[in-house]
Amino acid sequence: MDLSKPSPENVSFMIEEIKSKLRMVNVDAMKAEHFNASQYEDLHELYEMVANREKFSTSEMQAIATELGSLRK
Repeated sequence: MDLSKPSPENVSFMIEEIKSKLRMVNVDAMKAEHFNASQYEDLHELYEMVANREKFSTSEMQAIATELGSLRK
């Protein structure tokens, strides 16, 4: 999958991967349609950071959730 180009499919893929990796409990709060294409670069950076890590501390998970919240429409 080519994540270098903004598309609804890429946004959906990255959101699903982040939710899966972080084992987010309230997954309904993070839906791909809640994210704006203008924020794609920031979302992609966040996805790359999450994808390259194995474990996250509680404070890191909270910070990532906060960042995802700030990227929502």
